[in-house]
Amino acid sequence: MEEEQRAGTAAAAGAAEGGGQSVKDEEEVEEVKEEDVTHTATQGEEEEDEDALPHSEILDIFEEGLARLVQDPLLCDLPIQVTLEEVNSQIALEYGQAMTVRVLKADGEVMPIVVVQNATVLDLKKAICRFMELKQQREGGVKHISWRYVWRTYHLVFQGEKLEDDKMRLKDYGIRNRDEVTFMKRLRKK
Repeated sequence: MEEEQRAGTAAAAGAAEGGGQSVKDEEEVEEVKEEDVTHTATQGEEEEDEDALPHSEILDIFEEGLARLVQDPLLCDLPIQVTLEEVNSQIALEYGQAMTVRVLKADGEVMPIVVVQNATVLDLKKAICRFMELKQQREGGVKHISWRYVWRTYHLVFQGEKLEDDKMRLKDYGIRNRDEVTFMKRLRKK
């Protein structure tokens, strides 16, 4: 700052004398200002770099906050490694915008699948796929499931009625919140 004042004073003195020196002095003043601005910006960047956290630490902080959030009574049913999709589904469920369909597998396992109120059979199938993908990721197993094979081999059945039309809404089949849908093996046609 003092350098700028001295340079400015020198430029003013040169201009007062009427010499060609004033243009040269003004250029020097501009160069000093530019250097100060560049130096200040570099210092600011260095300070920001020193304050910045590595990605792994930010991820840890985020996961800790998410774990505290999941302890809320509204979200306590969710797993620790929860996804945004699962949080949104749980909130929609709480506000009555979604419903849980309990899907019973052949081995007796029940999968709680959350879908919107006006979901179609196709939406339910996609939600089952997503549920299984997340379950496999959490358990550490990276198995590939051929969903084309699954849907070709099994039906979804609700109260003895096959859910064959993917475009039909679950409500039209009479499926409500907490109803149970089962996987049933298709019979071969001879």
